Amino acid sequence: MRKKLLSEGSKEFKYEIREIVKKANQLKALGLAIHWENIGDPIEKKCQIPAWIKDIMAGLVQQNHSYGYCPSKGNLQTREFLCKRTNALGGAQIVPEDILFFNGLGDAISTTYQLLDITSRVIGPSPAYSTHSSAEAAHANTEPITYRLDPANHWYPDLEELENKVKYNPNIVGILIINPDNPTGMVYPLESLKKIIEIAKKYKVFVISDEVYNKIVYNGAKSYSLSEYIDDVPGIAMKALSKEFPWPGSRCGWLEFYNREKDPEFTAFCSALDNAKMIEVCSTTLPQLALPLVLGDSRYETHRANLNEQIGRRSALINKILGEVPELMFNPTYGAFYNSIIFRDGVLNNKQTLPIENPKIKEKVEEWCKGVSHDYRFVYYLLGATGICVVPMSSFCSELQGFRITLLEEDEEELNRIFTSLRDAIKNYVRS
Repeated sequence: MRKKLLSEGSKEFKYEIREIVKKANQLKALGLAIHWENIGDPIEKKCQIPAWIKDIMAGLVQQNHSYGYCPSKGNLQTREFLCKRTNALGGAQIVPEDILFFNGLGDAISTTYQLLDITSRVIGPSPAYSTHSSAEAAHANTEPITYRLDPANHWYPDLEELENKVKYNPNIVGILIINPDNPTGMVYPLESLKKIIEIAKKYKVFVISDEVYNKIVYNGAKSYSLSEYIDDVPGIAMKALSKEFPWPGSRCGWLEFYNREKDPEFTAFCSALDNAKMIEVCSTTLPQLALPLVLGDSRYETHRANLNEQIGRRSALINKILGEVPELMFNPTYGAFYNSIIFRDGVLNNKQTLPIENPKIKEKVEEWCKGVSHDYRFVYYLLGATGICVVPMSSFCSELQGFRITLLEEDEEELNRIFTSLRDAIKNYVRS
């Protein structure tokens, strides 16, 4: 080509959650049975959608208008429903014009960072969720800026570090919260959230809260929405149907703008997001029509509570199996359906292995392990030896060595078998 095609930021697009699938599929082709503990798709793990939700969907499919365009910002009745839902929390109040629909939260995240000035940065948590960290870094043509979640303190944020980074880096214009957190399963305490708002107010930055897992809490935890504690700070809540229904295939997400008129720069930014969606015409109509019918149904809260109870029960089983492995720094989860499990310092090295009977699989694993970090090495040997597919922790913009698992396996007998095998593999690996 006559000129370079790719921007410098393009190299920041990394998503190991799906990248590991490519390697797992190579081993699957060699005859290895794979246990997918890498991706958060409840449907793939046989989550059963209730018949009443399917009936609602079937009724919508019969309606001609569900096949057409909707307004660029989203279906008005749906936005009115969401306003009532948010305003009932008693914090920041919004109107339908403060809601903007996207084709999934990934679309919303990408567009949000894309429209920032190249010198303006959003600081996010580490371990980081790859969609946020990659999109933010790509827009800035450099590595992401992060604040630490501390595994020695329940994965709570290091607020002193966060404030210092915001204070001494004038390019930071926003603070990202993912609550409940992916990949750790931590739920932010209210006092931490209020402190983050104090920091935002003090240094005149806005707040983004990814709340895709906001309704997925268990074991006594409570998750707060941004509207409840934001006060008069400008902010954006990111929400979606993918995990809550759950309906990941809907690709239906939306932004809620709070205190939109409090700052002219923030006002202009929200307007640019509106205009960007208008150029695309609109987001998918059918899931928007389904949203108030399902979330507003009297059966919905019981449905969601039952799913949460099941996830909490599975988390307790995993706690029992992995929680007492001395080589691990293990934190129970209280939200979302992931757990980030960290090896203690000095446990891993580049000599450890697991026995792999199939010589072709062994050859592949040994090839992949050349020059990789210690946790990638563990993940590849675990995959080759047991077929258990997890995600290395260092892929989440973190220096910590470990791996992320999901809490989605519906068959508890199978869950027990998989995580017992994982526990035994850890023991054998670290002592090899």
